[in-house]
Amino acid sequence: MAVTLVGARLTAVSPSIDDFADLSIKVGTVTRAEPNDGARSPALRLWIDFGPDGVRQSSAKVTDRYAPEDLVGTQVAAVTGLEPLRVGGFRSDVLVIGALTPDGVVLLRPDGPVADGSGVA
Repeated sequence: MAVTLVGARLTAVSPSIDDFADLSIKVGTVTRAEPNDGARSPALRLWIDFGPDGVRQSSAKVTDRYAPEDLVGTQVAAVTGLEPLRVGGFRSDVLVIGALTPDGVVLLRPDGPVADGSGVA
């Protein structure tokens, strides 16, 4: 559910299927990772290769469980097709996704290698 500011009050808006038409979840390989020192909360700057879709960037709050060197060369799932967002002066093009746990975010990843840019069903 999205929240929209209408006048002086917040209104909850349920997204429609059309809101998701331009979005997809794809798998890519992390080619570079470093701390995002400009972010308000601890985060990593990730460069992710999505094969035919090219390299995209993401600022991910995954520092509770992952160091930058742990992620380089691994595949991750990310939502693509989003409007770019600046996080601590860094352009974030995709949203890396994971499961929330008491110990931090556990990244969602394929259990075997797949082609970069593969869609998630």
